[in-house]
This record gives sequence, structure tokens and C-alpha cells, in this order.
Amino acid sequence: MSSQYAIRADYDRDTLVVYQAYNDVIADRALEAGRFVAPFSFHRMTWIKPSFLWLMHRSNWGQKRGQHRTLAIRVRLSGWTSALSQGVLTAPDPRIHGSAEAWEAAFQRAHVHVQWDTERSLRGAALQHYSIQVGLSRHVIRDFVDDWIVEIRDLSAEVAKIRGHLQRGDAKRATRLLPPERLYTPPQAIADRLMIGR
Repeated sequence: MSSQYAIRADYDRDTLVVYQAYNDVIADRALEAGRFVAPFSFHRMTWIKPSFLWLMHRSNWGQKRGQHRTLAIRVRLSGWTSALSQGVLTAPDPRIHGSAEAWEAAFQRAHVHVQWDTERSLRGAALQHYSIQVGLSRHVIRDFVDDWIVEIRDLSAEVAKIRGHLQRGDAKRATRLLPPERLYTPPQAIADRLMIGR
């Protein structure tokens, strides 16, 4: 039986892709600079997600206000691993934290938050497994922006094409345009702390 808590991502030996959705101004300036710059906020948590379909569910295929530009951000695998290694789950688990009080203390100190959300199908239906979402606080955003990012690509046109195929009822063509994702397994110590593999 496959794990309900697993990371599926587009990755290679050195890098991994995460997705975010923004408005035109933030997206255009990030694409021009090859990194995030103002008006991107460096003072609040930013959430990165390796699941393309989860972000499509969240942004309604790029149709929600302020989320109509889909960016694929290729980050160094060392940066992704660093984020996971600092992560604390957004909900307590007694097998990991022992008590709710211990979790609360760890959560309040954490610079990275990790949340598991129900994964979505091509048409947005809830699946039987979960997708990871990683929140980077202001304490690590500069590392993300200055050191981890290798490339930023605009997938907005591809998103519009997939959305068009779905609206026409052509799921096969839509599926062929999806970014590749495969199982990614972090070091065991990280997996144990974040429920990965359960």
C-alpha cells in the first residue's frame, strides 16, 4: 500500500521544482530579475508547493484574482532539504512531538512550517493522499531568494492551454501537458519528523 504522506515532485540530482501563483507585477519582476524582488514581500511567510495540481486547485487554474500567473521555481535540492530539515508540522502528532505543549513550543520557534493538504485530481477532486506545502518565514526567505533559486519559469500560457482542454472535455490532451512528477524521498531523519512515508 502506498503512503498517504509522500512528496511527488519534478526533480533531478541537484534541483527540485516548486510552484507559486502571483499577480502580474510580482511575476514580471521576478522573471526579469531571475529572483524575487519588490513588491514580493520579504517580511511574511511564503508557501512553496511541489504539486502542480494542488496549486491549480488553489488558484482555480490561474483564474483567481492575484493568482493568475503560475511560476515554476527550480530550487537547489540542498535548499529544499534545508527547508524540510527546519520544518515543524502545522498540527501536532503525538508520535513526533509527544505532547501538544511540546509541539506548540516547537511550532512557535520554527522558521519553516510544513502542512499536508489533500491532493487533487486533474478536475479538482479530492484524492486519498496528501500534498506537502512548505511555509518559509521571513527568517529563511532571503536564503530561498538569494541562494536556492536556480531558475524561474512562467507557466501561465501552459496553464491556460490545459484549462482550455479541460473546458472542452479533453482530459487526455490536458494530461499530456502536465509537468512530470515522481516520488521524492528525503533523508530518513527528515521523513520521520514530517510523517513522510506513513
